[in-house]
Amino acid sequence: MHKLKLLLYYFFIQYLPNSRFFGIGNLVRVWYLSKILKILKPSDKTFIENKVYIGNGKKVSIGKDVQINENVFIQGAIIGNYVMIAPNVSLLANMHNHDRTDIPMAKQGKKVDNPVIIEDDVWLGRNVIVMPGIKIEKGSIIAAGAVVTKNVPAYTVYGGIPAKFIKNR
Repeated sequence: MHKLKLLLYYFFIQYLPNSRFFGIGNLVRVWYLSKILKILKPSDKTFIENKVYIGNGKKVSIGKDVQINENVFIQGAIIGNYVMIAPNVSLLANMHNHDRTDIPMAKQGKKVDNPVIIEDDVWLGRNVIVMPGIKIEKGSIIAAGAVVTKNVPAYTVYGGIPAKFIKNR
């Protein structure tokens, strides 16, 4: 049954129009993610735009008053309240093993189910990539285009590749 619910999301719900064109698309996505897939705490301030990938939905939890823009890739994440995620962000939970050099990386398997943790009141800029298992603490900002490879302390601004401390908020 869960696979059928995911199929409906991936073949229809995620493609409803962006809220800039018709607000009904956002309302349906919020309703579906909260009531059917049960991965979102709904509120009237929550926005989930079109083409948001949520993996199999079992490793994703989204708080209230969240704004997730279009083309966001969520492989696995625990997302707090009041989080803003700009377009084209990737939250990764899996990674290929690459320790051995005597066999191809493609045959070494994966490290899986290491979700990203994003605490409350975080802003992720456009095209941010967050690597598996990273924790971004409350009130932090990640600058556009950053690749986050280490945990981010509360109320800081990070940016760059790899992301580095820029300043305190």
